[in-house]
Amino acid sequence: MNRVRTASLLVLIAVGVAAVGTWGSFSSRGQLYHGGEDFALYVDGLGGLPDTSNSLFFGSGRCAGCHGEDPNDLASLAGQVFPAEPMPNGWDVNLTDHWRSSIMANSAKDPLWKAKIRHEVLINPEHQGLLEDKCTSCHAPMGNYEAHKLAADAGGDTLYTMANLLIDTLALDGVSCSICHQQAPEGIGTAFSGELYFSEDTAYGPFGGSKGEYPVQWEPMFNFVGVMPIYGNHISTSEACAGCHTFLSSSVDLEGNFTGEQFIEQATFHEWLNSSFSEGPNAVECQGCHMPQIQDSVVLAAGYAWLQPRAPFSLHTFVGANTHMLQILRENVELLGLSATAEEFDTTLAYTRDLLTQSSVELTLESLDGAAIDVVLRNKAGHKFPSGYPSRRSWIELVVVHENGADGETDTLFHSGAWSPDSYEISGQEEVVLSPHYDLIDNESMAQIYEMVMGDVTGTQTTVLEQAYAPLKDNRLVPAGFSSAHPAYDTTAVVGAALLDDDFNFDPEEGEGTGMDRVTYDFSEALNSFEAGELQLTAYAKLWYQSIPPKWVAPMFELGESQGDSTIAAFEALYAEHPPVPELVTEVQESFIHVGISPESQFTAAEVKVFPNPTSNGGMHVESDTRLLGFTLHDAMGRRIDAGVLNQFKLRLGLPSSGTYILRLETEKGEVVRRLIRE
Repeated sequence: MNRVRTASLLVLIAVGVAAVGTWGSFSSRGQLYHGGEDFALYVDGLGGLPDTSNSLFFGSGRCAGCHGEDPNDLASLAGQVFPAEPMPNGWDVNLTDHWRSSIMANSAKDPLWKAKIRHEVLINPEHQGLLEDKCTSCHAPMGNYEAHKLAADAGGDTLYTMANLLIDTLALDGVSCSICHQQAPEGIGTAFSGELYFSEDTAYGPFGGSKGEYPVQWEPMFNFVGVMPIYGNHISTSEACAGCHTFLSSSVDLEGNFTGEQFIEQATFHEWLNSSFSEGPNAVECQGCHMPQIQDSVVLAAGYAWLQPRAPFSLHTFVGANTHMLQILRENVELLGLSATAEEFDTTLAYTRDLLTQSSVELTLESLDGAAIDVVLRNKAGHKFPSGYPSRRSWIELVVVHENGADGETDTLFHSGAWSPDSYEISGQEEVVLSPHYDLIDNESMAQIYEMVMGDVTGTQTTVLEQAYAPLKDNRLVPAGFSSAHPAYDTTAVVGAALLDDDFNFDPEEGEGTGMDRVTYDFSEALNSFEAGELQLTAYAKLWYQSIPPKWVAPMFELGESQGDSTIAAFEALYAEHPPVPELVTEVQESFIHVGISPESQFTAAEVKVFPNPTSNGGMHVESDTRLLGFTLHDAMGRRIDAGVLNQFKLRLGLPSSGTYILRLETEKGEVVRRLIRE
């Protein structure tokens, strides 16, 4: 395979390493830009999909002729046989129509993405070309890589800008068919931040690779578009997603000067690597969740009755969790120049909500026999939750009510994590700069929010991607199998108070890697007005998800208004019309009897103090208001490294080396578990 690599840009761009890539010796199939009259021609022909090409890629319209809806009902229908028979009432699973209503298909028309670029450019206008070139390497790759290829052929380099994008029909095709299926196997999974690699006139697919399988039927694609389809195992692996779904940006200070440091904007691929889903008996590739698989046989191309049906078949829905943006796209098809219909967006929204509610987080309630409740979350996803773009957040809402009589009336005793239907902000968090991670919540103004919060060079919270220097907080739920000893931990680290949370991704028996968190809600103060005795209580817990929170876009809107920026104003209008109503991920409720007990018999873990934690030299002190009866010290893998029987109120420990440890203490009033860290 003849492969040529572009020359890299002369400087690091403001949001990551330069957009470079490799490709084969593509035949010259078209010009760089397809705008003006060309744009109008293709809109009528294939429902808005470009039937054009450049020297590297074909537009999705060229693929839709075979891989779209079959008017003869002989292809792209679930449950087909050979020889093919018409299935007029069959389930249409054609690749084109499922893909066209995905976020990936509309990545170059995403109004938030466009507004965010303008936000970044208004902050550092001298970086405009570099910013736009890097952002289009993932959101508009067919235009970006073609421009760089032509510049490299001429012995130079270029910057692909938003002005170029707006007149380039292939760039506006987003993450289209060619971008995934032309990715080369060499180097895949090792290059990130929009650095992609492509093969010459070749389309890789998942079928025809095993000895007993029907071979690749290459003739239609080769004869029709001049591209050779071949089997490529890599196209079905998570590595095919790595190039854009791990993104490191080059940080700048508040004056726009590069700091020399990189910021991990998102690392979904690396999060998957650092999980039990990447290898072993529970291994699942990204496609396994985000491209739902059916076992029915499907004929892949229309117009060729001799093609063998293939199974299993992966639906090209590319679902994630961003229902908010999908809803905005659905309601503004004409305004945004989209090719999908409202009905097609409805299908994608349904698949998205199903993934979000069924495969993201499991929620349970425990310890319902006192004045506190434990909310336990288990991450079921193969990456952090939430993952991806750093605006996304999830939080717990907990309500405890008292049933005060036979008439069924209830009184709310405790309510944490409520959200306002007016501001779409979390109650008690409107003016909070940075909400910490909690292990214990005993006040309604406190809310457990799972999120990554960016900080600039001064340690101040920021939503400017280019100014992000280091995370101030990252307590997003980690996946099962997640380990602080994994080689990818440097890009997936937990940051902030969650590190000292004794049950965050840790169990004393199982060790590290549970993918769980336990939050204790203490509502004892609300019970002080009741006399001792039995109370009938019910607890309601909900987990919410919000992809574009008000706090995230507020600075962008403020700057856009002061500068009179039309791109930001356009998204602000869409945001006002379609506000950030959070999505309910999961919910659970439990009724229980509370029996009042005397304060003297109550015990809280706060009676045991461990300090300093973290420790720099390994020395650590334990002081307790309750008599200590014994202790065991475990390393991060759960192995016991020290233990002892006690009858005292103080204990001194020594941690042998840098790392995470778990201390279990037996006291007169119960067991206490502490996570210890030696730096």
